Amino acid sequence: MGEKKLIVTIGRQYGSGGSEIGKKLAEALHVHCYDKDILRMNSYESGIKESYFHLTDERAGNKLLYKIISGLAPEQGAPSFGSDLVSADNLFRFQSEVIRKLSAEESCVFIGRCADYVLEGNEGLIRIFLYADMEARVARIRDKKFYEEKDIVKNISRIDKERRDYHRYYTGKSWEDVTNYDLMLNTAQLGVDGTVQVILGYLRSRGFDC
Repeated sequence: MGEKKLIVTIGRQYGSGGSEIGKKLAEALHVHCYDKDILRMNSYESGIKESYFHLTDERAGNKLLYKIISGLAPEQGAPSFGSDLVSADNLFRFQSEVIRKLSAEESCVFIGRCADYVLEGNEGLIRIFLYADMEARVARIRDKKFYEEKDIVKNISRIDKERRDYHRYYTGKSWEDVTNYDLMLNTAQLGVDGTVQVILGYLRSRGFDC
C-alpha cells in the first residue's frame, strides 16, 4: 500500500466467499482484515463479555427500542454504560466506535457489520458487495461441512435474511441495492483469486497504489 489511505468494506451473501476474499485482498494490500475479530476488540473496548457480541452479530436489534432512540441510527450516538449496556443497539454502537477508530489509524479491510455505512463519507472508502448464484454457494457451504445436506439451502436463506434485516435496521438502506456500493462482483464466475485480482485492478483504476 502507498501513502494514500484505503478503507475497503465488503458486504457479502452467505456462501459467496466474502471472508476468504477479504483476507486474501488484505494480504495482497499488506493491510489488516477485520471480521469476527472486531467482536473481540469490542469486548476489550467495553469490558462486556465477547459472547454478548456474538449473540447479536449481524442480527437486527429490538425494533421497539430502536424506534424510541431519538430518531437516530444507533451508531450515531456514543455507547452507553447504563441499563441498556448489552442491548443489541448499544453493542452496535461499541462495534461502530471500534470500526471508526481502526479506520482512522490505518488502511484496512472490513467484512460486513455495516462498515460501509458506519464509515460513509470517509476519504479512501471503497464499498464492495460480493454475491453468487445459489448453486455455487451451496457447493461452498457443503465443502465446509457446516450443515447437513438437507439443511444447506435453508441456512443460506436464513443467514442472508439476518444480514439483510440487520443492514436495513441499522442503516435504513437495502442491503443489495447497487447504489450502496462502488463495485459488485459475482464470485461464482471469478472464483476467490479472480475476484481478488479484479478488486485490485479496480483499486488501481481509482488511483490506489497496489
